[in-house]
Amino acid sequence: MSSWFRRKEKGIQTSTEEKKDTPKGLWYKSPTGKIIESEDLAENYWVSPEDDYHVRIGSKEYFQILFDDNTFKELDPNLTSKDPLKFEDTKTYADRLKQAEKKTGLKDAVRTAVGKSMGKDVVIACMDFAFIGGSMGSVVGEKISRAIAYSIQKKLPFVMISKSGGARMMEAALSLMQLAKTSAMLAQLAEAKLPYISLCTDPTTGGTTASYAMLGDINIAEPGALIGFAGPRVVKEATGKDLPPDFQTSEFVLEHGFLDFIVHRTDLKGKINLYLDLIQNQPIRHESVV
Repeated sequence: MSSWFRRKEKGIQTSTEEKKDTPKGLWYKSPTGKIIESEDLAENYWVSPEDDYHVRIGSKEYFQILFDDNTFKELDPNLTSKDPLKFEDTKTYADRLKQAEKKTGLKDAVRTAVGKSMGKDVVIACMDFAFIGGSMGSVVGEKISRAIAYSIQKKLPFVMISKSGGARMMEAALSLMQLAKTSAMLAQLAEAKLPYISLCTDPTTGGTTASYAMLGDINIAEPGALIGFAGPRVVKEATGKDLPPDFQTSEFVLEHGFLDFIVHRTDLKGKINLYLDLIQNQPIRHESVV
């Protein structure tokens, strides 16, 4: 046997106890198999540079993208869900809430905030899929409603970033009431002649789609996002028909008239503020002014 093949130092012979795991989150693998360092991904707005895949992100990252210098005031940060129905499936709803809060550091599936974007104040509500699948319960509906009320009071534009698996089944009819509540508040926002931009991200489904996600003055989406009421599997089972390969992608939804524009995440801040300026008939701002 050649001498170069004989291992003199520890290599693959390292004992299991001495092996070290690669730190989690160091690399990200996109669905198309492209691998990118997490740090590079963050610098590229959490978009994989090789295949343009938009990685799912939450309120922390969207606020960072949209608010100037990531400076904002969070609204109603401490609202939490109760369990009036004493719901229990594989575990109690109360335990599920505690587990979700501990895992994510979030109080519920939406955060709302006010701050400057390209130099002007805007109210932004952003959903977090990490908290029980971004499901819409009483707290989600209440926080969005209060954020809209704040917009009306302060005469500010409102931006909603949706990312949700739909209504929260553990709250049953209470979660469904949030569709009407948020829609009624958006009607008041429209009466006050204040602009509303709705951004659908991956995924936007169920009661979220059936209410505030599709009620924007301008409805936009990120590329490749899943947008629909029921998911593709449910639609296929209900209709008994094969679905188009790109069914319910933002591109498909745009083509069929349910969206106004698809906006790449790197253009998000500029485009949202452009639409706000156009709706309000104000001078168009450019990102260089910030």
